[in-house]
Amino acid sequence: MNVLLRRIIERLIRTGNLRVTGPSGTTFAFGDGGGPPVHLHIKTRHAERAITLDPALGLPEMFMDEELDFLEGDVLGFLQIAYNNMGPHGIDAAWARAFASLRVAFRRLQQINTTTRARRNVEHHYDLKGELYRLFLDRDMQYSCAYFERPDMTLEEAQLAKKRHIAAKLRMGPGLNVLDIGSGWGGLGLFLAERFDAEVLGVTLSTEQRSVATERARAAGLDQRAHFEIRDYRSLSERFDRIVSVGMFEHVGINHYRTFFDKCATLLKPDGVMLLHSIGRAGPPSATAAFIRKYIFPGGYIPALSEVLPHIEKAGLYVTDVEILRLHYAETLKAWRERFMANRDKAKALYDERFCRMWEFYLSGSEASFRWQDLMVFQIQVAKKNDVVPLTRDYIAKAERSLAMHEMGHSGTPPVASPGEPAPAKAPTRATRRRRVSRE
Repeated sequence: MNVLLRRIIERLIRTGNLRVTGPSGTTFAFGDGGGPPVHLHIKTRHAERAITLDPALGLPEMFMDEELDFLEGDVLGFLQIAYNNMGPHGIDAAWARAFASLRVAFRRLQQINTTTRARRNVEHHYDLKGELYRLFLDRDMQYSCAYFERPDMTLEEAQLAKKRHIAAKLRMGPGLNVLDIGSGWGGLGLFLAERFDAEVLGVTLSTEQRSVATERARAAGLDQRAHFEIRDYRSLSERFDRIVSVGMFEHVGINHYRTFFDKCATLLKPDGVMLLHSIGRAGPPSATAAFIRKYIFPGGYIPALSEVLPHIEKAGLYVTDVEILRLHYAETLKAWRERFMANRDKAKALYDERFCRMWEFYLSGSEASFRWQDLMVFQIQVAKKNDVVPLTRDYIAKAERSLAMHEMGHSGTPPVASPGEPAPAKAPTRATRRRRVSRE
Protein backbone atom coordinates (compact mmCIF):
# COMPACT_ATOMS: atom_id res chain seq x y z
CA MET A 1 0.00 0.00 0.00
CA ASN A 2 1.35 3.44 -0.87
CA VAL A 3 2.47 5.67 1.99
CA LEU A 4 -0.08 8.42 1.33
CA LEU A 5 -3.09 6.10 1.44
CA ARG A 6 -1.78 4.40 4.56
CA ARG A 7 -1.39 7.73 6.33
CA ILE A 8 -4.89 8.83 5.32
CA ILE A 9 -6.38 5.63 6.75
CA GLU A 10 -4.25 5.88 9.92
CA ARG A 11 -5.48 9.43 10.58
CA LEU A 12 -9.10 8.50 9.93
CA ILE A 13 -9.52 5.08 11.58
CA ARG A 14 -8.85 5.31 15.33
CA THR A 15 -11.51 2.87 16.51
CA GLY A 16 -12.84 -0.34 14.98
CA ASN A 17 -11.21 -3.41 13.50
CA LEU A 18 -10.06 -2.78 9.93
CA ARG A 19 -7.37 -4.61 7.99
CA VAL A 20 -6.29 -3.66 4.48
CA THR A 21 -4.25 -5.84 2.15
CA GLY A 22 -2.58 -3.93 -0.66
CA PRO A 23 -1.56 -5.00 -4.19
CA SER A 24 1.78 -6.31 -2.95
CA GLY A 25 0.09 -8.67 -0.51
CA THR A 26 1.13 -6.80 2.64
CA THR A 27 -1.62 -6.42 5.26
CA PHE A 28 -1.97 -3.43 7.59
CA ALA A 29 -4.22 -3.17 10.65
CA PHE A 30 -6.09 0.01 11.60
CA GLY A 31 -8.21 0.98 14.59
CA ASP A 32 -8.21 -0.32 18.15
CA GLY A 33 -9.29 -3.85 17.24
CA GLY A 34 -12.78 -3.50 18.70
CA GLY A 35 -15.99 -4.50 16.96
CA PRO A 36 -16.70 -6.78 13.99
CA PRO A 37 -13.66 -7.29 11.74
CA VAL A 38 -13.54 -5.96 8.21
CA HIS A 39 -10.75 -6.99 5.82
CA LEU A 40 -10.41 -4.99 2.61
CA HIS A 41 -8.32 -6.27 -0.30
CA ILE A 42 -7.08 -3.66 -2.78
CA LYS A 43 -6.02 -5.89 -5.67
CA THR A 44 -4.35 -3.53 -8.14
CA ARG A 45 -2.09 -0.47 -8.22
CA HIS A 46 -4.74 1.22 -10.32
CA ALA A 47 -7.31 0.73 -7.57
CA GLU A 48 -4.87 1.98 -4.97
CA ARG A 49 -4.27 5.20 -6.94
CA ALA A 50 -7.98 5.75 -7.58
CA ILE A 51 -8.87 5.38 -3.90
CA THR A 52 -5.99 7.63 -2.83
CA LEU A 53 -6.96 10.43 -5.22
CA ASP A 54 -10.74 10.32 -4.58
CA PRO A 55 -11.83 7.84 -1.90
CA ALA A 56 -15.56 8.72 -2.12
CA LEU A 57 -15.70 7.78 -5.81
CA GLY A 58 -12.66 5.56 -6.19
CA LEU A 59 -13.67 3.01 -3.57
CA PRO A 60 -17.15 2.22 -4.98
CA GLU A 61 -15.86 2.25 -8.56
CA MET A 62 -13.04 -0.17 -7.75
CA PHE A 63 -15.53 -2.39 -5.92
CA MET A 64 -17.77 -2.35 -9.00
CA ASP A 65 -14.82 -3.23 -11.24
CA GLU A 66 -13.73 -6.10 -8.95
CA GLU A 67 -10.36 -4.46 -8.29
CA LEU A 68 -11.34 -4.28 -4.63
CA ASP A 69 -13.03 -6.94 -2.51
CA PHE A 70 -13.89 -7.82 1.05
CA LEU A 71 -12.10 -10.85 2.49
CA GLU A 72 -14.03 -10.36 5.72
CA GLY A 73 -17.08 -8.23 6.39
CA ASP A 74 -18.88 -6.25 3.69
CA VAL A 75 -19.61 -2.75 2.40
CA LEU A 76 -21.94 -1.90 5.28
CA GLY A 77 -19.44 -3.06 7.89
CA PHE A 78 -16.67 -1.00 6.30
CA LEU A 79 -18.82 2.11 6.15
CA GLN A 80 -19.82 1.68 9.79
CA ILE A 81 -16.17 1.82 10.81
CA ALA A 82 -15.48 4.80 8.52
CA TYR A 83 -18.54 6.82 9.54
CA ASN A 84 -18.14 6.12 13.25
CA ASN A 85 -14.66 7.61 13.00
CA MET A 86 -15.69 10.52 10.78
CA GLY A 87 -18.74 11.62 12.76
CA PRO A 88 -22.17 12.49 11.33
CA HIS A 89 -20.96 15.47 9.29
CA GLY A 90 -17.86 13.97 7.70
CA ILE A 91 -14.14 14.26 8.32
CA ASP A 92 -13.32 17.13 10.69
CA ALA A 93 -10.09 18.25 9.08
CA ALA A 94 -9.13 21.50 7.35
CA TRP A 95 -8.51 19.84 3.97
CA ALA A 96 -11.80 17.95 4.17
CA ARG A 97 -13.75 21.10 5.04
CA ALA A 98 -12.13 22.96 2.15
CA PHE A 99 -13.00 20.16 -0.27
CA ALA A 100 -16.58 20.03 1.02
CA SER A 101 -16.93 23.80 0.57
CA LEU A 102 -15.76 23.46 -3.03
CA ARG A 103 -18.32 20.72 -3.70
CA VAL A 104 -21.10 22.84 -2.22
CA ALA A 105 -20.05 25.83 -4.36
CA PHE A 106 -20.44 23.81 -7.57
CA ARG A 107 -23.62 21.94 -6.66
CA ARG A 108 -25.96 24.32 -8.54
CA LEU A 109 -24.20 23.51 -11.80
CA GLN A 110 -24.94 19.83 -11.19
CA GLN A 111 -28.67 20.44 -10.62
CA ILE A 112 -29.84 22.38 -13.65
CA ASN A 113 -32.88 20.16 -14.08
CA THR A 114 -34.64 21.51 -17.12
CA THR A 115 -37.71 19.61 -18.30
CA THR A 116 -35.64 17.59 -20.78
CA ARG A 117 -32.81 16.88 -18.37
CA ALA A 118 -35.22 16.00 -15.57
CA ARG A 119 -36.86 13.35 -17.74
CA ARG A 120 -33.49 11.94 -18.78
CA ASN A 121 -32.39 11.75 -15.14
CA VAL A 122 -35.57 9.93 -14.15
CA GLU A 123 -35.21 7.45 -17.00
CA HIS A 124 -31.65 6.67 -15.85
CA HIS A 125 -32.92 5.14 -12.61
CA TYR A 126 -36.65 4.51 -12.75
CA ASP A 127 -36.88 3.02 -16.22
CA LEU A 128 -34.72 0.06 -15.25
CA LYS A 129 -36.42 -3.31 -15.66
CA GLY A 130 -39.42 -3.67 -13.39
CA GLU A 131 -38.27 -7.15 -12.44
CA LEU A 132 -35.28 -5.61 -10.66
CA TYR A 133 -37.41 -3.57 -8.27
CA ARG A 134 -39.68 -6.53 -7.56
CA LEU A 135 -36.64 -8.37 -6.22
CA PHE A 136 -36.34 -6.11 -3.19
CA LEU A 137 -39.35 -3.79 -2.78
CA ASP A 138 -42.56 -4.67 -0.94
CA ARG A 139 -45.49 -6.07 -2.90
CA ASP A 140 -46.97 -2.59 -3.38
CA MET A 141 -43.71 -1.34 -4.97
CA GLN A 142 -43.20 1.51 -2.50
CA TYR A 143 -39.77 2.96 -3.32
CA SER A 144 -39.54 5.40 -0.41
CA CYS A 145 -39.14 5.42 3.36
CA ALA A 146 -41.52 3.10 5.22
CA TYR A 147 -43.07 4.00 8.59
CA PHE A 148 -42.25 1.52 11.34
CA GLU A 149 -44.93 2.05 13.97
CA ARG A 150 -43.52 -1.03 15.72
CA PRO A 151 -39.98 -2.43 15.45
CA ASP A 152 -41.30 -5.90 14.58
CA MET A 153 -43.22 -4.73 11.51
CA THR A 154 -42.57 -6.40 8.18
CA LEU A 155 -41.65 -4.19 5.24
CA GLU A 156 -45.15 -4.68 3.79
CA GLU A 157 -46.77 -3.61 7.07
CA ALA A 158 -44.50 -0.58 7.45
CA GLN A 159 -45.15 0.62 3.90
CA LEU A 160 -48.90 0.33 4.46
CA ALA A 161 -48.48 2.29 7.70
CA LYS A 162 -46.65 4.97 5.70
CA LYS A 163 -49.61 5.34 3.35
CA ARG A 164 -52.00 5.60 6.31
CA HIS A 165 -49.75 8.21 7.92
CA ILE A 166 -49.70 10.31 4.76
CA ALA A 167 -53.46 10.01 4.22
CA ALA A 168 -54.05 11.13 7.80
CA LYS A 169 -51.87 14.21 7.36
CA LEU A 170 -53.62 15.04 4.09
CA ARG A 171 -56.95 15.11 5.96
CA MET A 172 -58.40 12.84 3.30
CA GLY A 173 -62.14 12.67 2.87
CA PRO A 174 -64.55 11.29 0.28
CA GLY A 175 -64.56 12.68 -3.23
CA LEU A 176 -61.47 14.91 -3.01
CA ASN A 177 -59.29 15.37 -6.05
CA VAL A 178 -55.62 14.63 -5.42
CA LEU A 179 -52.41 15.38 -7.30
CA ASP A 180 -49.57 12.92 -6.72
CA ILE A 181 -46.32 14.48 -7.94
CA GLY A 182 -43.87 11.69 -8.68
CA SER A 183 -46.43 8.91 -8.47
CA GLY A 184 -44.03 5.97 -8.88
CA TRP A 185 -45.68 2.63 -9.56
CA GLY A 186 -49.02 3.99 -8.39
CA GLY A 187 -49.33 2.45 -4.93
CA LEU A 188 -50.12 5.61 -2.97
CA GLY A 189 -52.49 6.99 -5.61
CA LEU A 190 -54.42 3.72 -5.78
CA PHE A 191 -54.58 3.59 -1.98
CA LEU A 192 -56.15 7.07 -1.84
CA ALA A 193 -58.54 6.33 -4.71
CA GLU A 194 -59.72 3.04 -3.19
CA ARG A 195 -59.96 4.09 0.47
CA PHE A 196 -61.52 7.52 -0.05
CA ASP A 197 -63.16 7.47 -3.48
CA ALA A 198 -60.64 10.17 -4.39
CA GLU A 199 -60.03 11.37 -7.92
CA VAL A 200 -56.28 10.96 -8.30
CA LEU A 201 -53.94 12.32 -10.96
CA GLY A 202 -50.46 10.84 -10.70
CA VAL A 203 -47.70 12.46 -12.73
CA THR A 204 -44.30 10.90 -13.42
CA LEU A 205 -41.50 11.20 -15.95
CA SER A 206 -40.89 7.44 -16.01
CA THR A 207 -42.48 5.54 -18.87
CA GLU A 208 -42.00 2.23 -17.03
CA GLN A 209 -43.65 3.46 -13.84
CA ARG A 210 -46.57 5.04 -15.65
CA SER A 211 -47.21 1.81 -17.57
CA VAL A 212 -47.23 -0.30 -14.41
CA ALA A 213 -49.41 2.17 -12.48
CA THR A 214 -51.95 2.37 -15.30
CA GLU A 215 -52.21 -1.42 -15.52
CA ARG A 216 -52.60 -1.67 -11.76
CA ALA A 217 -55.45 0.85 -11.83
CA ARG A 218 -57.18 -1.08 -14.61
CA ALA A 219 -56.76 -4.44 -12.88
CA ALA A 220 -58.10 -3.03 -9.59
CA GLY A 221 -61.14 -1.44 -11.26
CA LEU A 222 -59.90 2.03 -10.27
CA ASP A 223 -59.08 3.38 -13.73
CA GLN A 224 -62.08 5.73 -13.63
CA ARG A 225 -60.72 7.45 -10.53
CA ALA A 226 -56.92 7.05 -10.71
CA HIS A 227 -55.10 8.31 -13.79
CA PHE A 228 -51.34 8.30 -14.35
CA GLU A 229 -49.66 10.49 -16.94
CA ILE A 230 -46.21 11.37 -18.24
CA ARG A 231 -46.13 15.03 -17.26
CA ASP A 232 -43.71 17.43 -15.66
CA TYR A 233 -45.24 19.14 -12.63
CA ARG A 234 -44.32 22.50 -14.18
CA SER A 235 -46.77 21.92 -17.04
CA LEU A 236 -49.84 21.41 -14.83
CA SER A 237 -52.66 23.95 -14.68
CA GLU A 238 -55.49 22.14 -12.84
CA ARG A 239 -56.36 22.87 -9.20
CA PHE A 240 -56.52 20.24 -6.48
CA ASP A 241 -57.94 19.71 -3.02
CA ARG A 242 -54.85 17.78 -1.99
CA ILE A 243 -51.28 17.56 -3.26
CA VAL A 244 -48.86 14.86 -2.17
CA SER A 245 -45.29 14.25 -3.23
CA VAL A 246 -43.29 11.31 -1.88
CA GLY A 247 -39.66 10.72 -2.82
CA MET A 248 -39.72 13.13 -5.76
CA PHE A 249 -38.43 16.36 -4.21
CA GLU A 250 -34.90 14.91 -4.10
CA HIS A 251 -34.92 15.18 -7.92
CA VAL A 252 -36.14 18.78 -8.16
CA GLY A 253 -32.72 20.38 -7.68
CA ILE A 254 -31.91 23.35 -5.50
CA ASN A 255 -32.15 25.75 -8.45
CA HIS A 256 -35.82 24.90 -8.86
CA TYR A 257 -37.19 24.96 -5.29
CA ARG A 258 -38.85 28.35 -5.76
CA THR A 259 -40.48 27.14 -8.98
CA PHE A 260 -41.69 23.95 -7.28
CA PHE A 261 -43.43 25.68 -4.37
CA ASP A 262 -44.77 28.53 -6.49
CA LYS A 263 -46.37 25.96 -8.78
CA CYS A 264 -47.79 23.99 -5.84
CA ALA A 265 -49.28 27.20 -4.44
CA THR A 266 -50.96 27.81 -7.80
CA LEU A 267 -52.29 24.25 -8.07
CA LEU A 268 -53.61 24.02 -4.49
CA LYS A 269 -57.18 25.15 -3.82
CA PRO A 270 -57.72 27.78 -1.08
CA ASP A 271 -58.77 25.17 1.51
CA GLY A 272 -56.30 22.57 0.25
CA VAL A 273 -53.59 20.66 2.08
CA MET A 274 -50.24 19.46 0.75
CA LEU A 275 -47.84 16.87 2.19
CA LEU A 276 -44.21 16.79 1.07
CA HIS A 277 -42.21 13.66 1.99
CA SER A 278 -38.51 13.86 1.17
CA ILE A 279 -35.06 12.77 2.24
CA GLY A 280 -33.27 15.60 4.00
CA ARG A 281 -30.20 16.47 6.04
CA ALA A 282 -30.13 17.01 9.78
CA GLY A 283 -26.95 19.01 9.29
CA PRO A 284 -26.03 22.01 7.13
CA PRO A 285 -26.29 22.11 3.32
CA SER A 286 -23.90 19.81 1.50
CA ALA A 287 -23.43 18.31 -1.97
CA THR A 288 -24.52 15.05 -3.56
CA ALA A 289 -22.00 12.23 -3.13
CA ALA A 290 -20.00 11.72 -6.32
CA PHE A 291 -20.92 8.01 -6.60
CA ILE A 292 -24.65 8.70 -6.21
CA ARG A 293 -24.55 11.60 -8.67
CA LYS A 294 -22.65 9.65 -11.32
CA TYR A 295 -24.25 6.21 -11.11
CA ILE A 296 -27.56 6.31 -9.24
CA PHE A 297 -29.38 9.67 -9.21
CA PRO A 298 -27.91 12.17 -11.69
CA GLY A 299 -29.27 15.62 -10.95
CA GLY A 300 -30.40 14.57 -7.47
CA TYR A 301 -29.83 16.53 -4.29
CA ILE A 302 -30.73 16.03 -0.63
CA PRO A 303 -31.55 19.35 1.03
CA ALA A 304 -31.20 20.68 4.52
CA LEU A 305 -34.43 22.06 5.99
CA SER A 306 -32.86 25.51 5.95
CA GLU A 307 -32.82 25.32 2.15
CA VAL A 308 -36.48 24.30 1.84
CA LEU A 309 -38.48 26.38 4.32
CA PRO A 310 -37.60 29.83 2.88
CA HIS A 311 -39.06 28.84 -0.50
CA ILE A 312 -42.29 27.66 1.12
CA GLU A 313 -42.57 31.02 2.87
CA LYS A 314 -41.89 32.96 -0.34
CA ALA A 315 -44.59 30.97 -2.15
CA GLY A 316 -47.15 32.26 0.36
CA LEU A 317 -47.79 28.87 1.93
CA TYR A 318 -48.16 28.08 5.64
CA VAL A 319 -46.10 25.31 7.19
CA THR A 320 -48.69 23.61 9.38
CA ASP A 321 -46.71 20.56 10.52
CA VAL A 322 -43.16 19.19 10.29
CA GLU A 323 -42.17 15.66 11.30
CA ILE A 324 -38.68 14.16 11.17
CA LEU A 325 -38.41 10.42 10.53
CA ARG A 326 -34.94 9.44 11.72
CA LEU A 327 -34.09 5.74 11.51
CA HIS A 328 -37.18 4.69 9.57
CA TYR A 329 -35.31 4.84 6.27
CA ALA A 330 -32.32 2.95 7.70
CA GLU A 331 -34.69 0.10 8.55
CA THR A 332 -36.34 0.33 5.13
CA LEU A 333 -32.99 0.16 3.38
CA LYS A 334 -31.91 -2.75 5.54
CA ALA A 335 -34.93 -4.70 4.34
CA TRP A 336 -34.24 -3.73 0.72
CA ARG A 337 -30.56 -4.66 1.00
CA GLU A 338 -31.30 -8.05 2.55
CA ARG A 339 -33.93 -8.84 -0.08
CA PHE A 340 -31.64 -7.73 -2.90
CA MET A 341 -28.75 -9.84 -1.64
CA ALA A 342 -31.05 -12.84 -1.27
CA ASN A 343 -32.05 -12.37 -4.93
CA ARG A 344 -28.62 -11.34 -6.20
CA ASP A 345 -28.39 -14.16 -8.75
CA LYS A 346 -31.68 -13.06 -10.29
CA ALA A 347 -30.45 -9.46 -10.49
CA LYS A 348 -27.26 -10.66 -12.17
CA ALA A 349 -29.34 -12.55 -14.73
CA LEU A 350 -31.17 -9.29 -15.51
CA TYR A 351 -27.98 -7.21 -15.77
CA ASP A 352 -24.43 -8.30 -14.82
CA GLU A 353 -21.97 -8.60 -11.94
CA ARG A 354 -20.86 -4.96 -12.16
CA PHE A 355 -24.46 -3.78 -11.86
CA CYS A 356 -25.02 -6.00 -8.81
CA ARG A 357 -21.93 -4.59 -7.13
CA MET A 358 -23.07 -1.05 -7.91
CA TRP A 359 -26.51 -1.76 -6.44
CA GLU A 360 -25.01 -3.42 -3.36
CA PHE A 361 -22.87 -0.36 -2.71
CA TYR A 362 -25.84 1.96 -3.31
CA LEU A 363 -28.15 0.17 -0.87
CA SER A 364 -25.44 -0.37 1.76
CA GLY A 365 -24.13 3.19 1.45
CA SER A 366 -27.61 4.64 1.73
CA GLU A 367 -28.42 2.60 4.83
CA ALA A 368 -25.10 3.62 6.39
CA SER A 369 -25.82 7.30 5.71
CA PHE A 370 -29.12 7.12 7.60
CA ARG A 371 -27.62 5.16 10.49
CA TRP A 372 -24.29 6.91 11.01
CA GLN A 373 -24.42 10.15 9.00
CA ASP A 374 -26.86 13.07 8.98
CA LEU A 375 -29.56 11.85 6.59
CA MET A 376 -33.20 11.69 7.68
CA VAL A 377 -36.67 12.06 6.15
CA PHE A 378 -38.91 15.06 6.66
CA GLN A 379 -42.64 15.35 6.11
CA ILE A 380 -43.80 18.94 5.72
CA GLN A 381 -47.52 19.68 5.72
CA VAL A 382 -48.41 22.99 4.07
CA ALA A 383 -51.59 24.92 3.34
CA LYS A 384 -52.72 28.25 1.98
CA LYS A 385 -54.61 29.08 5.17
CA ASN A 386 -53.62 28.51 8.77
CA ASP A 387 -56.98 27.10 9.89
CA VAL A 388 -57.50 24.16 7.51
CA VAL A 389 -56.05 21.55 9.88
CA PRO A 390 -56.94 20.99 13.57
CA LEU A 391 -55.15 22.87 16.34
CA THR A 392 -53.53 19.71 17.73
CA ARG A 393 -51.98 16.66 16.09
CA ASP A 394 -54.41 14.16 17.64
CA TYR A 395 -56.30 13.87 14.37
CA ILE A 396 -53.35 12.10 12.72
CA ALA A 397 -53.33 9.13 15.08
CA LYS A 398 -57.12 9.01 15.09
CA ALA A 399 -57.31 8.78 11.30
CA GLU A 400 -54.56 6.14 11.23
CA ARG A 401 -56.42 4.00 13.75
CA SER A 402 -59.63 4.29 11.75
CA LEU A 403 -57.90 3.17 8.55
CA ALA A 404 -56.16 0.30 10.32
CA MET A 405 -59.45 -0.87 11.88
CA HIS A 406 -61.08 -0.84 8.45
CA GLU A 407 -58.26 -2.95 7.02
CA MET A 408 -58.32 -5.44 9.89
CA GLY A 409 -62.08 -5.64 9.81
CA HIS A 410 -61.99 -6.43 6.12
CA SER A 411 -59.72 -9.48 6.13
CA GLY A 412 -57.99 -9.89 9.49
CA THR A 413 -54.72 -8.64 8.01
CA PRO A 414 -53.86 -5.38 6.24
CA PRO A 415 -54.73 -5.74 2.53
CA VAL A 416 -51.89 -5.11 0.08
CA ALA A 417 -52.37 -5.29 -3.67
CA SER A 418 -49.54 -6.70 -5.76
CA PRO A 419 -48.54 -4.82 -8.93
CA GLY A 420 -50.78 -5.85 -11.78
CA GLU A 421 -53.26 -7.62 -9.49
CA PRO A 422 -56.68 -6.40 -8.39
CA ALA A 423 -56.88 -4.69 -5.02
CA PRO A 424 -58.69 -6.60 -2.26
CA ALA A 425 -62.46 -6.29 -2.47
CA LYS A 426 -63.94 -3.54 -0.32
CA ALA A 427 -65.99 -4.73 2.62
CA PRO A 428 -68.07 -1.59 3.35
CA THR A 429 -70.10 0.10 0.66
CA ARG A 430 -69.10 3.48 -0.70
CA ALA A 431 -71.91 5.17 1.21
CA THR A 432 -70.81 3.52 4.44
CA ARG A 433 -67.26 4.71 3.94
CA ARG A 434 -68.46 8.24 3.28
CA ARG A 435 -70.47 8.29 6.49
CA ARG A 436 -67.55 6.91 8.44
CA VAL A 437 -65.04 9.42 7.06
CA SER A 438 -67.39 12.37 7.49
CA ARG A 439 -67.83 11.51 11.19
CA GLU A 440 -64.05 11.72 11.62
